[in-house]
Amino acid sequence: MPPIVPTARTVMLAALAAPVAALLAAFAPGAWIAAPAAAGTLLVLVLLDGTMAARLTEWHLAIPPTAEIGQPTAVGLSLDFAGTPHGGDFAFACDPRLAGGGRIDGAITRGAEGDWEAATVTRPTRRGMGSIDHVWIGWRGPLGLARRQVSAAVEAAVRIRPDLSPVRSPALQTLLRDAHFGLMARRLRGEGTQFEALVEYQPGMDRRRIDWKSSAKHVRLNARENEVERNNQIVFAFDCGQTMCEPVDGLPRIDRAISAALTSAYVALKGGDKVSLFAFAQRPEVATPFYAETGAFGRLQNAAAELDYHTAEPNFTLGLATLASRLQRRSLVILFSDFTDPTSAQLMLEGVGRLLETHIVLFVTFEDTELEELAEAEPAAMPDIAGSVAADTLLTQRALVLSRLRQMGADVIEAPWQSLGFAVIDRYLAIKRRGRIG
Repeated sequence: MPPIVPTARTVMLAALAAPVAALLAAFAPGAWIAAPAAAGTLLVLVLLDGTMAARLTEWHLAIPPTAEIGQPTAVGLSLDFAGTPHGGDFAFACDPRLAGGGRIDGAITRGAEGDWEAATVTRPTRRGMGSIDHVWIGWRGPLGLARRQVSAAVEAAVRIRPDLSPVRSPALQTLLRDAHFGLMARRLRGEGTQFEALVEYQPGMDRRRIDWKSSAKHVRLNARENEVERNNQIVFAFDCGQTMCEPVDGLPRIDRAISAALTSAYVALKGGDKVSLFAFAQRPEVATPFYAETGAFGRLQNAAAELDYHTAEPNFTLGLATLASRLQRRSLVILFSDFTDPTSAQLMLEGVGRLLETHIVLFVTFEDTELEELAEAEPAAMPDIAGSVAADTLLTQRALVLSRLRQMGADVIEAPWQSLGFAVIDRYLAIKRRGRIG
C-alpha cells in the first residue's frame, strides 16, 4: 500500500492550532487536555482521508522513443485508479539532457473520455540518451488532509536527435514539391555549364550565350541553354570545439548548425548531389561516405546525432588537413564554425586557405547578437562604457577575420540562427547555378 503523508493543508491546520494551545496553557491550564485531543482528532482525520483516497491499480510510462533537441516533447504516465483522486501530480528524475535541472513534473488530470492523464511537455537541451531514473506519483484524499504516494526506480530513455523541424517547414516543402514537378530544374537552367538545348534568342538574354555557328546555319539567332550540373560533392564540416558548444538562445551553436546543415543536405540530395558529413574537435570524429539518394538521409541524421560536445579548442590544422586528404575531386565544403578573437581564428584561416587551393569553401558562422546588443546599449555607468567598448572591439576584430576569409576566396555567411539554414540553401544554389563546383 502506498504510504500516507499529511498535505500542506494539514500542516497549516497544525500551525494554526499551536497559538491556540499556547493561549490555553497560559489562561486555562485545566483545559490542557483539549490540545492533545485536537491533535489526535487531526491525526485520525488524516488516516481516514488517506484510507478513503483512490487506489492506483496500474501505471505505465508514456514516453516517446525519440525526440528532437529544442522541440516540444510530450512525456507522462498512463494511470488507472480505483476511485477518484482529488488532485494529483507526478515527477520524473531524469538526465539534464531531457530537461533543465534533471526534473520533469506535471499534474494528473481527467481526459475527455473519463480516463486519467499525467502528461507534460519538455524541451530537450542536448543530443544523446536522455534517461529517466525515478518516478513519483502522488494524489490527495477527499478531505485534502492526506496524500498517497507511489515511488519507483525505472530504466527508460529517450534518444534525443537533431532538430529537423526546418525540413518539415511549409516553405521548404513547397520548394521540394516544385522540384518534384521539375520547376526547380527550370529555375536552375541557363546558368550552369552542362549543355541542355538550343533555343531561339530572346531580347534580354545574355549575348554571350548566342551560338553563332548554329545561328548562321539556321539564319536566326540561337542561344545555348545550359543546365546546372548534378552529382556534385557537398561536404558539411563541423567544428565541435568549445566556442561551438556555447549556447545561443538556449541551445548549443553546434546543434543550431546541425539543424541548418541537415536542412541544406536534404535539399542537396533532392537536387541530385552527393552529401557527406565531417566533424572534428581536437581530432576528427565523424566522417561519413558520400550519399547520393534521399533514402540515405536517415544515415546522415544518425551520424549528426553522434557529434559530441567538447570544452577544448578545436585542432583546425589536423581536422581540415584530414578532410582535404579524403576529397579526391573538387567539392563544396560548407564549414560551420565560430571564433572569439583573431588569435584563435588564425589556425582556422590557414586551414581554410589550404582547402581553397582545390575546393570551394563556404564558411558559415552565427551573428553574435549579444555582442551587438552590448555595443549598441546606452551606457548608464562606467562599467557599461567599458563593456560597450570591449564588445565593439570584438565585433571589429570579428569583421576583420570574415573580411580576410572573403579576400582569400571563401564565401561567407554570417546570419542569425533562425535564418541560417535557408541562407545556406540560397548560397549553395547560387554556387551551383554558377557552375563553380565541377
